[in-house]
Amino acid sequence: MKPLKVGAWQLVDDAKTRIDNLSIADVKREVAAGDVLLVDIRDVRERTKLGTIPGSTHVARGLLEFWADPDTDYYHDFFDPERRTILYCAGGGRSALAADVLQRMGYENVGHLDCGFSGWAEAGEDIEEVPDQH
Repeated sequence: MKPLKVGAWQLVDDAKTRIDNLSIADVKREVAAGDVLLVDIRDVRERTKLGTIPGSTHVARGLLEFWADPDTDYYHDFFDPERRTILYCAGGGRSALAADVLQRMGYENVGHLDCGFSGWAEAGEDIEEVPDQH
């Protein structure tokens, strides 16, 4: 198989040069301070199995751009290009790519939890159970 021009982790590393890479302490401080949209972009199965960060909103990664774009039929009005938006996934890769995309779309104040949900859980932070939707 022919090697790719750019691999997934190279894309993640590149995205991280353009976005706010936040620690657990950063995220906790910002959420406590006020108007922050904290978005869990993991798959619903990940959330059901492992839980989620309390107060976060679930937006599956595959729908993010459509839910965040007011010009689509899928737009959700909790998204606001001027509102502080912090994304997270399991380990920080998908959320870095997603934060970069939101910035490209015109979102002005985007960051991501660099260690992801896994780092959050390993640090012993609060986790909220997510009921099985099946």
